[in-house]
Amino acid sequence: MAQHPRLVTPFTAASTADDVLRGHDLGGVRALVTGASSGIGAETARALTAAGARVTLAVRDTDAGSAVAGEIARSTGRARPDVAPLDLADRASVARFLAVWREPLHLLINNAGVVTGGLSRTREGWEWQFATNHLGHFALATGLHGALARGAAERGGARVVAVSSTAHMRAGVDFDDLHHTRGPYDPQLAYARSKTANSLFAVAATRRWARDGIVANTVNPGGVATGLQRHFTQRQRRSLDAAEAAGVFTYKTVGQGAATTMVAAVLPALAHAGGRYLDDCQEAYTVPDDAALAEHPHGVKEWALDPALAERLWTVSAALTSAPLA
Repeated sequence: MAQHPRLVTPFTAASTADDVLRGHDLGGVRALVTGASSGIGAETARALTAAGARVTLAVRDTDAGSAVAGEIARSTGRARPDVAPLDLADRASVARFLAVWREPLHLLINNAGVVTGGLSRTREGWEWQFATNHLGHFALATGLHGALARGAAERGGARVVAVSSTAHMRAGVDFDDLHHTRGPYDPQLAYARSKTANSLFAVAATRRWARDGIVANTVNPGGVATGLQRHFTQRQRRSLDAAEAAGVFTYKTVGQGAATTMVAAVLPALAHAGGRYLDDCQEAYTVPDDAALAEHPHGVKEWALDPALAERLWTVSAALTSAPLA
């Protein structure tokens, strides 16, 4: 586990994306935000555009993405973001996206995510949440490695932000059952594993790509009511209500939810520091794997930052997605 002083910032759980970006000129920055057709992704794209970045919205629903892009242009007075089709659960869709991307990239925000109420699988037989939340983003990021390296050469660094969740506290990655083929299926457990995988990706990406000027960090946006919850079962809704009642989280606005992403995206202290997990705009404290979520709602478990597990997951993910190991 990395030993370094915990990052402390002047921002809090109440800070917004605009608060974090105040005073930052992102002119010349090329940014890509997945899942930017609603919720935190749309707010992230809006805030980046308002600060001067040229943004691409990578979305499944391009009609919804186009509507968001138009609203961003109207509300910020800036150039309209680009919109590109991307279905992270579809390997062919990811390949098509990568085939047409030609520009240097300075900021990749892996924001998209899905929650299912029951077992769904991709055409490869992969469990849907792990396939979308982790494997799709893994294939996208590794496919954009060259673009990120060119972006880093242009501006002295490039960043990747992986959006995780407090849910990672519930489960580590089960390497013996990545696709949930054994025993009864628990969608909450599957989601938790995919969110731990997001963090492990950032750890391994930084270790592998720092020499190219690329760093990756993980963020927990906190509790925000978005379309992510639209497929919740009654059991999942009861669990969410119980977590809120126990003080595990307090609902935020989308602006507050996007703030920690902005900390990872622009804070100078993170320009060359990666593999960290941020919560409420601060670096989270690490807790043992058996720590209780209710007692440590703003912590990060050791299993989400373990470099050996991160390397193991990278190797497995590269084999599944036919990505290069570098």
